[in-house]
Amino acid sequence: MKRKNILITGASSGLGKGMALEFAKEGCNLGLCARRVENLKELKTELLEINPNIEVFIKPLDVTQTEEVFNVFNAFNEDFIKTGQSLDRIIVNAGVGMGGSIGTGFEKGNMQTAQTNFCGALNQFEAALQIFRKQNHGHLVAISSMSALRGLKGGLTVYAATKAALASLAEGVRVDVLKTPIKVSTIFPGYIQSEMTEQKGKKAKPLPFIIDLDKGAKLLVKAINKEKSASYVPFWPWYFFKWVMPFMSLKSLRKF
Repeated sequence: MKRKNILITGASSGLGKGMALEFAKEGCNLGLCARRVENLKELKTELLEINPNIEVFIKPLDVTQTEEVFNVFNAFNEDFIKTGQSLDRIIVNAGVGMGGSIGTGFEKGNMQTAQTNFCGALNQFEAALQIFRKQNHGHLVAISSMSALRGLKGGLTVYAATKAALASLAEGVRVDVLKTPIKVSTIFPGYIQSEMTEQKGKKAKPLPFIIDLDKGAKLLVKAINKEKSASYVPFWPWYFFKWVMPFMSLKSLRKF
């Protein structure tokens, strides 16, 4: 089915912004939230220039604040209901990649990554499923990462762990809502240009198989619209890595 009313968290930049632009081109109405509300205001203007016939709602949100997440998600749902429609897709995208190797003085950044990427995602899942269970339909999308497939070194250690936890959370919910009109998809992106990858690139060698944000956003939206249980973006080479990574030695993982 065609999903017309979409909520995206972490929409002020990177993958969230890229997906919003692509969905606007498809004529979708959007609820966008992030901590940087000024960026959202600029994005709303850009989206309405692309397609003046869509509705765009924006709200500030810190996904680590449980009550705030419920309030904002419910407010977006009311916004769509007032237009005579309903919220039918929520994309759990908000995330950060801070910190460094465990035990080397990066505990604050590591904890912030853990709280945002997993505890924040759990807040979003709770609020989203409450809405979808009540209306008995909806599509929940978790933006995980190829890093979820194995433990990784340095600044990726906690990030990879949170994305693995997110993928497991999404699968558990998928089992829970099996045979209902509620669908749950997990997206595993490879390296796509964003603020996060630019920061990683400054600290280390260039990231392998990285693609630009425009192409990445198009592929993400295409994968989301298929509503599969799991998608790897882009398909090549990351689907191949899905099968290879479980068998990689620790020495090989250090180079990944």
